[in-house]
Amino acid sequence: MMVGMESNGIVKLLFIVNHRSGTGSLDWRLTIEQYYRESVHAAEVYELPEQCDINEIKQKIHASGAQRVIAVGGDGTLKLVASLLAGTGIPMGVIPAGSANGMAKELGIPTDAEAALQVATEGLVTRIDAIRVNGELCIHLSDIGFNAFIIKTFESMNRRGMWGYIKAAWHVLWRNRKMQVKIETDNHFVTREAAMIVLANASRYGTGAVINPEGKLNDGFFEIVVLKKIALGEIFKMMVSHRPYDPTKTEVFKTRSVTVQSKHKTHFQVDGEYLGKVHSLEAAIEPHALSIIVPVENN
Repeated sequence: MMVGMESNGIVKLLFIVNHRSGTGSLDWRLTIEQYYRESVHAAEVYELPEQCDINEIKQKIHASGAQRVIAVGGDGTLKLVASLLAGTGIPMGVIPAGSANGMAKELGIPTDAEAALQVATEGLVTRIDAIRVNGELCIHLSDIGFNAFIIKTFESMNRRGMWGYIKAAWHVLWRNRKMQVKIETDNHFVTREAAMIVLANASRYGTGAVINPEGKLNDGFFEIVVLKKIALGEIFKMMVSHRPYDPTKTEVFKTRSVTVQSKHKTHFQVDGEYLGKVHSLEAAIEPHALSIIVPVENN
């Protein structure tokens, strides 16, 4: 379901800004204040403190009376804001200001600051699903194994941006150990050896890699993508050709819930946030959990 602007045409927006996301090269407070200086709409900026207190942010959202709450940062910032807005009906907007911005790319949010602010103000509101993974809300992609290990390595490095991610991936490529896992979905029970397992609500990573060609944000399902090995041919399909996977190397299962058990503890991330090592995952779909703002031209 899509809805347009508020009935009186005037919108009150709260921007939750993570100034530590990405390269930090843009002063978002100044950019936002300048954009709305001559606008009929009202914009308030809240910069996330060094130590985030969830209750403080929640109180800020409530006290602001905002009709739209906009996350300014990377996928981790989106995850934080989404977890506070899920179930409230308050629409969440996205301003891509992180290193990869996977969810912004999924939604077609422009990288240009003014264009993204226009979408946040004038875009349509739709509802999307979320996955609840080990108690964490996931609106984009969660995984164990190879990519989660990259994120852990990336977070420990000084270099940011895509080249930093590529450097981290190169380091991990030679150190990642395959997992021995049991996977139980709505319709399947399988055992596999895998380099990486993805719980995919969306279709692509911020790198542009289409990990889940079947992914739709509002179909009431999510996909389990099992990468049995990190193969150059499969990576080429994800990044360039988008041709069907080789089932001997990559499998996809559609489901509403899943249990994954790993013989050894393995690296785990949700929406770009590294969450340590786990032995198991418990996940289920939460249909239409979040209202989100998307560009008009995408619909």
